[in-house]
Amino acid sequence: MHKQYKFIKFREKLMTVLNFEEARHNMIVQQIQPWNVRDDKVLDLLQRLPREDFVPAKYKEHAFTDINIPLENGQEMMSPKLEAYMLQALQVQEHDKVLEIGTGTGYVTALLASQSRHVITVDIDENMQKRAEEKLNAHQIKNVTYEVGDAALGWDNHRPYDVIAITGSLPVLPEVFQRTLAVGGRLFAVVGEAPAMEAILITRISETEWTHKVLFETSITALTNAVKPERFVL
Repeated sequence: MHKQYKFIKFREKLMTVLNFEEARHNMIVQQIQPWNVRDDKVLDLLQRLPREDFVPAKYKEHAFTDINIPLENGQEMMSPKLEAYMLQALQVQEHDKVLEIGTGTGYVTALLASQSRHVITVDIDENMQKRAEEKLNAHQIKNVTYEVGDAALGWDNHRPYDVIAITGSLPVLPEVFQRTLAVGGRLFAVVGEAPAMEAILITRISETEWTHKVLFETSITALTNAVKPERFVL
């Protein structure tokens, strides 16, 4: 009876793994590639890194669904296609030093760390970040520095950065973010207020020049303590 029970459990676990693999494949083919994410390096990483290990347990069955998954303190985990597009736009290289604003579940941290030399990730919620660190350690991802703080106005402790990824929206993008980029560095941010938010890519091309490119329209939760635009009052 004991052997039969173990076999049943093994079969259930195997079916779960197979279901996740099918869902992961469908996510890439049906959600991500139609969004013009065609970078083989990005697609391969999405195939290899198990997103289901990073989502909150109660949402695990939705790990590959095209939604923003709710997190603690009113935050969200970005949808898979937004994560993928961000990664492709940033063109992370193995020598890059990356700043991530908003550790969240640690999934984007893991994606960035898998492609770069080192990631400095900052989150205002220490407990959430500790859980994320445990997940990254479980996957043997060690090239990450975890820092707790309010980075909604910037984070220049280790400047300059080759890449900056901001995982929550900002009604207004503080100028300090683009100034902490190295020349040639790239910054991804979602800027604006619902329903009019834009995902943008900023590239520093010299000490005094930056390019700004609007990638698409979207809507995600704002960073905690994000600065709001001044309102004109009569």
